[in-house]
Amino acid sequence: MKTILMLPALAVALSACTMMSGDMKAYTLNKQPAGMALSSSGTVTPKMDGTMVMTTAKVMGLAPSTYYVAHYHVMGTKSADPCASEGAPIMASKIVGQTDAAGMLSLSGSVAKSEIMNAKYFNVHTASGPDGTPADAGVTCTAIDIAMMK
Repeated sequence: MKTILMLPALAVALSACTMMSGDMKAYTLNKQPAGMALSSSGTVTPKMDGTMVMTTAKVMGLAPSTYYVAHYHVMGTKSADPCASEGAPIMASKIVGQTDAAGMLSLSGSVAKSEIMNAKYFNVHTASGPDGTPADAGVTCTAIDIAMMK
């Protein structure tokens, strides 16, 4: 009888470990000055998978049918607040997408953790077109310290 009860407990314990593999935390995106009249909000979720980081961003309240580009940035020197520090973008992490008619944006992409190890924030910019050239300083942002991820 003990063996029968232990097998389900072991299965639950192992499945919990599987669900915990890779660091997965949703970060809240906050509006930036370049967002002007937009009421953007959303989340970005980086997930470690071996040596890669898969990033998923969901943003609402953006301009409809508009291209946006997102990427990680290193810390800049303009402010102690990562999103106001004006750090350089890490172009290997660039993700481009277009909002739907309601202003919803879904982005996902993966990059080697070594490429973004010094990242301190994730920023979404309006893009000038499908190539993802940023057209502003950013409409929404969140601080993320990739080096702290497991």
